Amino acid sequence: MLELLTGAGLAAAAGLNAYIPLLVVGLAARFEWIHLPAGWTWLANEWVLVILAALLVVEVIADKIPAVDSVNDWIQTVVRPASGGIVFSGGVGASTVAVDDPEAFVSSGAWVPVVIGIVLALLVHLAKTSVRPAANLATGGLAAPVLSTAEDGVSLGLVVLALVAPILVIVVLALLVVGFVLLLRRRRRRRVLVTAPPLEADRA
Repeated sequence: MLELLTGAGLAAAAGLNAYIPLLVVGLAARFEWIHLPAGWTWLANEWVLVILAALLVVEVIADKIPAVDSVNDWIQTVVRPASGGIVFSGGVGASTVAVDDPEAFVSSGAWVPVVIGIVLALLVHLAKTSVRPAANLATGGLAAPVLSTAEDGVSLGLVVLALVAPILVIVVLALLVVGFVLLLRRRRRRRVLVTAPPLEADRA
């Protein structure tokens, strides 16, 4: 159960920022704070960590610039789910020895945690990309750096909780769902107000 919560927390974090969970997990494994399954030990490689750190810097900057953040989100539609699949599988301790042999990979069921991680990260990513353009439009782009910073903070917090206190991941994920629902309702109310016909008294 805790392993599933760890994987879910890492995958959800990847949906907000692809590189934070990969980099934190890689560093934690590098310093032997956690032990990755054999198939994911490459995350602790120093060159992989350097590349992830560089990509994270680009992501952090691009995601805070209005309009650029939307383009970045479009590009990340592939990257974030892929990251989610990797960290979910690593989080639940799944073996990926059979990846080199497609038939064995499928028959062993090792693909299941990868797919679950991809789906979780994709759902979070889609929620993020649906909110950001509307927020930028409503605030003239001022919301981009604020939302981006908040998303990075939530992503990092989810990773830490997933590794240290995975049971709390449930609380954070629940809050994310509630927050997203409230934002959707607020957007719908604004659309209704904008598209509603004027009252007779107003016309007069």
